[in-house]
Parts: sequence; structure tokens; C-alpha cells
Amino acid sequence: MRHPLDIFTHCPKCGHDGFSVNDEKSRRCPQCGFVYYLNPSGATVAFIFNSRGELLVERRKNTPAQGTLDLPGGFADIGETAEEGVVREVLEETGLHVTSARYLFSLPNQYLYSGMHIPTLDLFFCCKVANDNHLRAGDDAADCFWLPLTMIDPQLFGLHSISQGVKRFIEMQPIPMP
Repeated sequence: MRHPLDIFTHCPKCGHDGFSVNDEKSRRCPQCGFVYYLNPSGATVAFIFNSRGELLVERRKNTPAQGTLDLPGGFADIGETAEEGVVREVLEETGLHVTSARYLFSLPNQYLYSGMHIPTLDLFFCCKVANDNHLRAGDDAADCFWLPLTMIDPQLFGLHSISQGVKRFIEMQPIPMP
């Protein structure tokens, strides 16, 4: 896999075409001295259970991993906390209103977008929602539905960090609730 910084050939500050390797995580412009560090983008993931103890899962509408299982979540916006991001993403993808979000753990990931692997740091939350009866798929979700934990297979989740996060979550005993 090609390093994400390899596609940056021109300095984003002055436009010089000598934007070159500074170290493993950065590029430097010899013209203006600008140094760009590629740090992971923050992304959120929600574990949500209904009143019957079933986990909310989605079917991905878009690439990467189109058609595979996923959990609600997505990239945090600029100026937004991770908690605000998970609340917004859950609402956009499921129509559900998060009333509490408790941080659980994080996992690194590589997210393929526009032909480039974007490094992410996925932040996993256990969330409660106001009403689990008004579920509707939206935004990046082709479908969303409730599954009993006994029917959850982490290998059916198409994104590596989500699959690993589901496996880790299931192994946690007892299941942490917000």
C-alpha cells in the first residue's frame, strides 16, 4: 500500500513542486519551510442497544465495504467534540436521538476514500437513545436494524476496525452500558 503522503507533490501553502519527505509522518517544502504532518482523522462509532438487548447495526450504502454490516458513526467535524460527532452521526444515519454517550476504547484504521487510504482513529462509544422505535436508515446507511448479540458475527462487518471493535465489545463481560 502506498503511503498517503506520496500523493502530495506540491506544497499546499506556496505551491512549490519540491514538497518532499521530511520523515515518515511529514512532508516539507524547501521553498517556504512549511511542514505538513499527516495525523489520523477522528471518527466515532456507536454501540446502541434497544429495550430487548439487541444491537443496532447498519448495512453500508457506499464504498468502502458497500453492503457489509457496520455500526452507526463517522468522521468528527471540525470544531466538534467526539461526543457531539457520535450524536450527530447516529441521528443522520438512524434518526435516533442519543441521550448519553460513554467512551469505551479506540482502534486505528485505514479508511479508503477517493482512492486514498486515510488514517483514522476510531473512537467507540456506548450510547443510549431517547426512543428506539423510530429507526430509519439515512445518510451512509442503506438499512439499519436490531440484532441479538448471539447473532452478531464480527467477520460480517466490512471495515477492519469495526470488525475488531465488535469482537472486543462482545468479549467485554459484562456488556458496558452508559
